[in-house]
Amino acid sequence: MHQTDTSPARSQHGMVTTPHPLASEAGAKVLRRGGTAIEAVIAAGAALTVVYPHFCGLGGDAIWIIADGEGRRKAIMGIGQAATQLPQFDTIPTRGPLSALTTAAVVDSWGKALDFSRNHWGGTENLGSLLNDAILLATDGFPASRSQQHWHGFRRSEIENWPGVAHHFVPQGQQRQPELARVLEAIALHGHRTFYEGETGQRIANGLEKAGSPLRMQDLEKTVASLVEPISLSYRGIELLAPPPPSQGVTTLTIMGILSNFPMQDINPGSVDFYHLCVEAVKQAFLDRGQIADPDVVEQDCTQWLEAHVLSAKASTINPARAMPWPHHFQTGDTVYLAAVDTQGQSASVLQSTYYDWGSGVLLPDTGLLWQNRGAAFSTDPLSPNVLAPGKRPFYTLNPGIGLKNGSPHLLYGTQGADGQPQTLTVILSRLIDHGLDPLAALSAPRFLLGKTFSDSRDTLKIENAVGGDVVTALAARGHDVMPIDALSALSGQAGVICRSENGWLQGAHDPRSDGYAIGI
Repeated sequence: MHQTDTSPARSQHGMVTTPHPLASEAGAKVLRRGGTAIEAVIAAGAALTVVYPHFCGLGGDAIWIIADGEGRRKAIMGIGQAATQLPQFDTIPTRGPLSALTTAAVVDSWGKALDFSRNHWGGTENLGSLLNDAILLATDGFPASRSQQHWHGFRRSEIENWPGVAHHFVPQGQQRQPELARVLEAIALHGHRTFYEGETGQRIANGLEKAGSPLRMQDLEKTVASLVEPISLSYRGIELLAPPPPSQGVTTLTIMGILSNFPMQDINPGSVDFYHLCVEAVKQAFLDRGQIADPDVVEQDCTQWLEAHVLSAKASTINPARAMPWPHHFQTGDTVYLAAVDTQGQSASVLQSTYYDWGSGVLLPDTGLLWQNRGAAFSTDPLSPNVLAPGKRPFYTLNPGIGLKNGSPHLLYGTQGADGQPQTLTVILSRLIDHGLDPLAALSAPRFLLGKTFSDSRDTLKIENAVGGDVVTALAARGHDVMPIDALSALSGQAGVICRSENGWLQGAHDPRSDGYAIGI
């Protein structure tokens, strides 16, 4: 059953959710023929690199959380590293070739995930079959999505200054990407490492050098996704799994841990008290976020931040009647969330990203790759844990999640939105866990976004006007600098949710702010 405008998708046999219908269908095909959740997500994720080029692509990264009912739970950190030879920066540019300073690990993450699927879940598919839909879409074309049209228009004045981008990606109508199709074909034929090695890798490296990026072939060859243990926190009997640093997964868990000190289940999720507590918990969690960095370079034990006494101390500083000032810088970014559950209940929750919408704005014409600008998330402050260094991975906003109930996957969730990701997940998770809303209802309810954005340089509390004027007025009275935004605003992220009940029934949805939906098989 497909998700509709008024009800979530339902199934007992498997489900996939993505922000684009063609990608959801690519994943559903794999589930229908008996594939695993990992295989379905690879097929859907590959399709998204074609049909959602403004938010993700082969020139970007991916982070995974995978889990099953047998106790296996892993994070795959598909994060590219900084170039070996770096220019000197006073300020790292957010666009252009010098922002294309980290490699792209999404393709290697597919390889790592496929190995796990074969070794632990009995997976039998290969990239040759899983990339077929993506190749056909890139070759034959597809209608540009509503989201692509929006972000093409939003960046109209900038896109004209990005060589080839304005001509390669259409503002509306039929979109084709034959050069990208050839890269996908090479990966399907020769395996995932061909993106980093051999003839295809060399063509990509040559394109990056010609564009003015500091990345070289040796950097591509060193790009490897890692399989690591997720971090976790128990919230109302649900064990929430998140990716470890350099991801901000610990930030999402910290927010939920702070809220566990309040009777959220007794607070109306549409009330001023609900929004005030969520916003203040976000502020408390963000105070520590600057410590997150590449654990291979900077020693850190983020699990200490999740200890009960630390979380309760943070909760005790929240004034229920007054907002704390918000002095922190906001980072923008865009991403796609996708997830799947197969017939065995095996689950994969994934985010793919090129960081900002349209990434670095650097298009490699020979391969059709739009490269990410994730390196712009580094700091130039030599005292920062996240200071730029050769071979280092940057602080990372991506944090997909899985919630376990009695040891088995129960909730799959994630969202697009950079710094907004933990904020969006906060209200969605509380509505799902504390208030029992179904996935579509939880996704459709009004959300907030705290901090600067590309459309508003002030540190305002942007909140969808569907909350009602009385809530807006009451938040302002508590000291929040409130700025109402449209209901179902593009600023509020595009989230997805799949919920699996103990009797095996699945319910799922993708955000009404996106183009996509969930499909149950």
